[in-house]
Amino acid sequence: MKGTYLGEFQEVVLLSILILQDESYGVRIQEEIQNELNRTISRGALHTALTRLEEKGFIKSEMGGATEERGGRRKRIFTVTNLGKESLKEARAVREQLWTKVPDWAVNVSYAVW
Repeated sequence: MKGTYLGEFQEVVLLSILILQDESYGVRIQEEIQNELNRTISRGALHTALTRLEEKGFIKSEMGGATEERGGRRKRIFTVTNLGKESLKEARAVREQLWTKVPDWAVNVSYAVW
């Protein structure tokens, strides 16, 4: 396993896979991220993240059945492993712990009007 560090983009990809469940293949993951976060990502960036997540053991993939709509091609379906779920829980806990220590004044935004 390559390590357990989970970057922000990898966290977003893992969460998208959990949301999409049986529909978690490359194009749908890309669409989910774009629709939910209004964030455009390239297929290359997504595939790099998916490869790294699989190398770390956070996700696994298998080939789905061929469909007529895809010209007989199969989709690679991704699922989050228990290790991936634990990593997500840990990342969330760390963020929540840090946010509890941030004073309110530090995140209140005020704009000066000239």
